[in-house]
Amino acid sequence: MTEKGSAPAARAVLQQCLQARLQVKPAEDHAEAQFVQIDRGTVIYICFFKGATDDILPKMASTLLNLRLCESDSGKMVSVLELPGSLLIVPQATLGGKAKGRAMQYHNNVGKEDGLRLYSAFVSLCEKELTAVSAEVTVKHGTYGNRQVLKLDTNGPYTHVMEF
Repeated sequence: MTEKGSAPAARAVLQQCLQARLQVKPAEDHAEAQFVQIDRGTVIYICFFKGATDDILPKMASTLLNLRLCESDSGKMVSVLELPGSLLIVPQATLGGKAKGRAMQYHNNVGKEDGLRLYSAFVSLCEKELTAVSAEVTVKHGTYGNRQVLKLDTNGPYTHVMEF
């Protein structure tokens, strides 16, 4: 999705799932951990790079939500919008890593403030698009900047990488 020769502004990994559960807040002294969960649908892991702007968000949301990567009951490949299905959006800064020797570096990732703003705007766009299609579709999302625990059930590791 990026122009030939240009550096990507964002990277996304999509995975179809039967069920996914993401810890969004760790347990604390007097509080249990908090989780969000979806059933059948798509998990989108997302990372923004330096230079990313809001201009890429509409195309990203439209592309990622309309790709036919989900298997319907009949076995036909459909988009998450057509299932009906659910969406779990996970901020994933490690998608921006580059190996240097035996370590990973993340120098090309967008700054935390801009990353949070872009991530929040992307989540809002996806919620808007999915709820316009069906009230039965749920959108859940992770917490930007936190370590999160993910449990994922798939019917085959059906994973795709996209760059914008």
